[in-house]
Amino acid sequence: MMRLKALFAALMLFSTWGWAQNDPAIMTINGQPVSRSEFEYSYNKNNADGVIDKKSVEEYVDLFVNYKLKVQAALDAKLDTLKSFKQEFLTYRNQQIRPAMIDDSDVEAEAQKIYRETKLRIDSNGGLFRCAHILLSLNQRAGSAEQETIKNRADSVYNAIMKGASFSEMARKYSGDKASAVNGGNLPLLSKGQTVAEFENALLQLKPGEVSRPVLSPFGYHIIKLIGKESLQPYDSLKADIHQFIEVRNLREQIIDQKLQELSSKAGEGITPEQLLDQKLAEMEAKDPDLKNLVREYHDGLLLFEISNRTVWAKAAKDEAGLQAFFKKNKKNYKWDKPRFKGIAYHVKDKADVNAVKKSVKGLPFDQWADKLRTTFNNDSIILIRVEKGIFKEGDNSLVDREVFKKNVEVKPTKDYPIDAVFGTKLKAPKEMSDVRGLVTSDYQEALEKEWVAELRKKYNVVINRDVLATVNKH
Repeated sequence: MMRLKALFAALMLFSTWGWAQNDPAIMTINGQPVSRSEFEYSYNKNNADGVIDKKSVEEYVDLFVNYKLKVQAALDAKLDTLKSFKQEFLTYRNQQIRPAMIDDSDVEAEAQKIYRETKLRIDSNGGLFRCAHILLSLNQRAGSAEQETIKNRADSVYNAIMKGASFSEMARKYSGDKASAVNGGNLPLLSKGQTVAEFENALLQLKPGEVSRPVLSPFGYHIIKLIGKESLQPYDSLKADIHQFIEVRNLREQIIDQKLQELSSKAGEGITPEQLLDQKLAEMEAKDPDLKNLVREYHDGLLLFEISNRTVWAKAAKDEAGLQAFFKKNKKNYKWDKPRFKGIAYHVKDKADVNAVKKSVKGLPFDQWADKLRTTFNNDSIILIRVEKGIFKEGDNSLVDREVFKKNVEVKPTKDYPIDAVFGTKLKAPKEMSDVRGLVTSDYQEALEKEWVAELRKKYNVVINRDVLATVNKH
């Protein structure tokens, strides 16, 4: 085991040294080198064919540096130690690495194991039964008269078979089990424990070729014919089905778990399955630089999302005072080119509700109107009004266009709510931050982002190797 560890360490050292010769640092961020290949991977992915806003290498440098600075900030904040981060990253890593822990021989071994265990179970239970049945269906809640009718019909079918009628033809004509009826009543091969007790008990009493009297089960009356007994088919005949069973039941994951446990036990010295996966990742990354970049991209992307959410996105969305101050300072940026209507367009059944609606919300903050209308008019199974609430511009709502903006437009009637009305205020420009909350939030986030990046630029030292930068995609 010590020799294995030493060989693994040497392999990683050689791989790192080899890459260093052909993959020079294109920059350093906070003293940490960033390889040319990492930059190229990111640049080429984000500037591939089909990307609308393509950047030159020089233009992309600042974007990439900002990205790496944010990731560094997340590492300094120890966000990579969060349980949620570890779980999500390991889930992704495992999706990339776990399938490589086994090969076709491991899957084949599991398939043969499944066959052996199935054969042993079937043989110990008396083999397989090839049989057919005719089901005279009977609802469990059927009354005594219906029960008697179905029983008599089952007896009649049985007597006809005993007098020479074809079992297959009778099944096609009378069986309530349509899936088997089309095949003359023939069922798939059965083993003990696969059917209801009443059916199985009757089946076990039969000899090949015999037909049972009608047997009552929770499904109705069965007339059963034992065709014969068989052993499980040879493995080669079932191999494809067993492999399909493994895939459908996702048993590969179980096979991988077994393999990891076996390798962990053989390795000894406390080597865990997780450590084996880490080693496998290192081996695969040494052979495939794209995989290394892909895994790192996901790792850093998770950190970037978390730190950005904490520092910019969620902060801006929750910072009501900050949003209000930003709106007040930049109010001139949120002028409208045309007036808006801030209010409701609504439809009622009773003319008295037109004024009742206005009275219920008058004087309330606009963001409370929806709750007030719902609790006042639509608080039970009876819907008294239909309402559309918002800040409307011309063309958003035909009723608003007609009543507020005085446009000659057709307003389609609302079924069961024939009376139309509007209530609210026509505004030339937004008065409150909430009138343009979406735009303000977006701009406030952008402002926070710029401030944050400026702070990171001051905090962390960035050195660009211009000579290496000039060789991007040219070596």
